[in-house]
Amino acid sequence: MPNLRDIKRRIGSVKNTQQITKAMKLVAASKLRKAQEAILNERPYAVKLMEVLHHLAARCNKDLHPLLNQREEKKVLFIVVTSDKGLCGGFNGNVLKRLMAAVEENAGKEISVVAMGKKGRDICRSRGLKIEREYLNWGKDFEYQRAAEMAKFISEMFVDGKVDKVSLVYNEFKSVIQQEVILEQLLPIVPEDMATDSDGKMHDVDYIYEPDEESILETLLGRYMAVEIYRACLESTASEHGARMTAMDSATRNAGEMIDDLTLFYNRARQAYITKELIEVVNGAEALKG
Repeated sequence: MPNLRDIKRRIGSVKNTQQITKAMKLVAASKLRKAQEAILNERPYAVKLMEVLHHLAARCNKDLHPLLNQREEKKVLFIVVTSDKGLCGGFNGNVLKRLMAAVEENAGKEISVVAMGKKGRDICRSRGLKIEREYLNWGKDFEYQRAAEMAKFISEMFVDGKVDKVSLVYNEFKSVIQQEVILEQLLPIVPEDMATDSDGKMHDVDYIYEPDEESILETLLGRYMAVEIYRACLESTASEHGARMTAMDSATRNAGEMIDDLTLFYNRARQAYITKELIEVVNGAEALKG
């Protein structure tokens, strides 16, 4: 028969785990509110800036800025945004799965990675990918200035010809229970498709540049890179807290079900022990009578 002391010890262990997962859920929920507010404030500006740059890339002179240069893609850089900690469901696994699929799609090319987060760094190392730079514990008070520094480093690599294409891989925040893995090309900027009429003629509406086209591109392109990296990090932060909150809520409920099952098993085993002892007492009494 099962040992009652072992069952009771296991029930206590599961209860302790349940308290931890419940506390982690509450912490994640608290952090999520702040992260969700930050990304909802940042997203409209970032999306509109990206639209403007895609419009410009289709209409401006590509020779005015090196970040617009389209060249043969021999060297590809991926910026991989993951977390430093686990216990957040498939949050990191989904990003890394998409990264590996992208690496296979670019087979034969020179692949390198900028790893943000320990989880992504560790997987990239284990897969033998070249890591250009790593950013650990980036989620603590991540600021726009750090994104600007990263953007400058990556832009210089592109201008110097060390990479021919730069893409972001991250989780985009949809809701508390839903995150979507995004693979977004940063450099070179993808031009917008020109609009055509029913006769197939292209309508190309250009901008009026003030002070001049080159100055506008220099300012906007530098800001675009920083804003996109910053937005991806904010999206990832909100997604991480949402994923962890969901995972810890599920773990807490599973622990509760396990406690109920173990308690029922304990009571049945205890009842069996009591019944066995009563039978032994009755048999002893009958033996004395005989």
